[in-house]
Amino acid sequence: MNMDDLKRQAAARALEAVRDGMRLGLGTGSTAKHFVELLGERVRAGLDVIGVPTSEVTRADAERCGIRLTTLDAIDRLDLTVDGADEIDPALNVIKGGGGALLREKIVATASDRMIVIADESKWVDVLGRFPLPVEVVPFGLAATQRAMAKAFAESGVSGQMVVRKGKDGHVFVTDGGHWIVDAHLGRIADAARLAGLLSVIPGVVEHGLFIGVASTAVLAGAQGIRVVERR
Repeated sequence: MNMDDLKRQAAARALEAVRDGMRLGLGTGSTAKHFVELLGERVRAGLDVIGVPTSEVTRADAERCGIRLTTLDAIDRLDLTVDGADEIDPALNVIKGGGGALLREKIVATASDRMIVIADESKWVDVLGRFPLPVEVVPFGLAATQRAMAKAFAESGVSGQMVVRKGKDGHVFVTDGGHWIVDAHLGRIADAARLAGLLSVIPGVVEHGLFIGVASTAVLAGAQGIRVVERR
């Protein structure tokens, strides 16, 4: 069974939590794309839901699949968000943003009563940080922002190289919000909650990819089947 099959299995299990009439946050990335496609099949079979996409890519996928969409300006709360993850630790703290949609993903996730993270088992880690931490920043004053980030890293006991993300065309990657992303290669983040707090108060940081206490459930697909982990 290949990685894509595992991702689809995780998406299919998460779909079991969806009920008629739900307002859903629709995640971004390769695993979330499977969820959107499977949800579209259910919608075409008569399921009545409405979704808020976390990126323009997901918006296009959802529209192609026939899923009704709305915005957080039109509704005040979501029942459930289903999204992928780049890393998940045993407390269900998560690193997200490898696809560049972390800001909208966090806005949607925190506007939801519940978040299910779907992933293949390779995303499960003992300690976050092996995957580079994405930090969405404004281009203005980037060097000053990076100096402040380095100070935040030091105060939380981590350090590592910071790299401005480039797109496939070699130019700086620009998010849906018009921002840049700095990927911080930190290795191990012993106190992710502390680092999240320190990064959040830096003026040039728009958002960071540490989702602390946001996910309520993780659905992990592996060679031995599906494992569901609930946040304690």
